[in-house]
Amino acid sequence: MAAQYKGTQVRAPDEETAVPRQRRGDGEQPPAGPGTSRTAGGAIAGRTLPYLLILPALVATILLLGYPLVRNVIISFQTLNAFQLIQHTTQWTGFGNYKAQLTSADFWHTTERSVFFTLANVALIMVAGTLVGLLLYRLGKKMRLLLSIGMVLAWAMPIVAGTTVYQWLFDTRYGVVNWVLWKVGFHSMHGYNWFGHQFSTFAVITLMVVWQSIPFVALNLYAGLTTISGEIFEAARMDGAGAWRSFTSVLFPMLKPFFLSTAFLEIIWVFKAFTQVYALNGGGPAGLTETLPVYAFVEGVGNQHYGTGAAISVLTILILLVLMSYYFRIMLKQEDEL
Repeated sequence: MAAQYKGTQVRAPDEETAVPRQRRGDGEQPPAGPGTSRTAGGAIAGRTLPYLLILPALVATILLLGYPLVRNVIISFQTLNAFQLIQHTTQWTGFGNYKAQLTSADFWHTTERSVFFTLANVALIMVAGTLVGLLLYRLGKKMRLLLSIGMVLAWAMPIVAGTTVYQWLFDTRYGVVNWVLWKVGFHSMHGYNWFGHQFSTFAVITLMVVWQSIPFVALNLYAGLTTISGEIFEAARMDGAGAWRSFTSVLFPMLKPFFLSTAFLEIIWVFKAFTQVYALNGGGPAGLTETLPVYAFVEGVGNQHYGTGAAISVLTILILLVLMSYYFRIMLKQEDEL
């Protein structure tokens, strides 16, 4: 059969030359082509790319942290002092170092001291950091910039340099603090030795630790506050909510993950604080301000009982994990709710 249209002949396909059109069922997949393999390869590459990106950091962590941790655990099962270290001899004691510490009154006194020191510092850091963060949110642009610069400088100051400043401030004879207290009428503070008593030494250490930690909490809280619309706080004020009610009913629930994660980090940082305690007064007087990291250093390096020091450090990590178990549960619960 043939038809003509404007001089052009169009032939209809006959039965022999026509290609039958196949129909697919509902459950039948389309035939695989070159694009299908490229799509599958792209999906695999997309899944493996995040792991490839974190691989360098993972390798560096294993080399810089994993290997020393394993070596430390191995040493904790040995009697290792200066003689064994020089002679390259190994004397295994099993759990002897751990047993000696777990039955030692000094270890448990130091543990109790470290826990109370951590809880007191973290509480002060979170309260003071929250207040300063709220102040940043309320201040004008120029004052906010000035306060932020001051906090960044305090945060960036090296710990040893900050410790030297505090030693000068609280010096017995030439300290600024004693001079100011004497000037305002506290004449009994003239020549007072801040580092001669346990409580006063801990007071100076706590002041230094809190001073260096407030900027982290305050600046992060201010960053979190900028993500919340001001209309929410305005609505709370119109409903009659005061400052405290706005914080507990509006701000804290919205920024609860921030407070939990920040407290989580501060517990770790304060519990393992070593430089502030040791550089300020060497854990004195008479070891009454030693925390677990300082106690491990004094026993391991100072007394050259390396196996004992390694055992104390391992026990310190285990105690920290026990302290953090409650926060682990809360954070996992928060992730399930999201």
